[in-house]
Amino acid sequence: MAFFRTVSFSEPIPTVEGEGVFLRAPQMGDYSDWAALREASRAFLTPWEPTWPADDLSRSAFRRRLRRYAEDQRSDASYAFFLFRKVDQTLLGGLTLANIRRGVAQAGSIGYWIGEPYARRGQMTAAVRALVLFAFATLRLHRLEAACIPSNAASIRLLENTGFAREGYAREYLCINGLWQDHLLFARLAGDAMP
Repeated sequence: MAFFRTVSFSEPIPTVEGEGVFLRAPQMGDYSDWAALREASRAFLTPWEPTWPADDLSRSAFRRRLRRYAEDQRSDASYAFFLFRKVDQTLLGGLTLANIRRGVAQAGSIGYWIGEPYARRGQMTAAVRALVLFAFATLRLHRLEAACIPSNAASIRLLENTGFAREGYAREYLCINGLWQDHLLFARLAGDAMP
């Protein structure tokens, strides 16, 4: 069921502007920068992500990823973005608005990653704020959800600094780095004030 749609899903999603950053849909031309950043940040990202497939950083895997992103967008199931610094268009990381539920829910879940050289500089906070505005204003969602491992203090701060409220604790919620991990659950509503 996909009622309450407000954008045309056959066209590319717009660039989303944030403070000092912008988000746009991934493109094949991003492959080299994306693969280099992911490889350079592998040890930094591994504790917080699902296990990477053996070919995860290959060009063919990236192409498959882009096809999946495009199909998910067309079906209004998910929207993937890469995060860039405005001043020099450097790729910093990525964000996804996924698991979109329409109808009476009008909700979705956010996930994000940032390359190690750019962590803890406020750029992901700016990106999440921009994504929140896009989700509520353009996609007309009512609720955004996020989850993070309890030991991920940086992610907890990020969510709290972007207006997400802690709502619960889910045991063995997601398989992260090969292990079923407990997660803290966060959410924010369209009417919540941005801090």
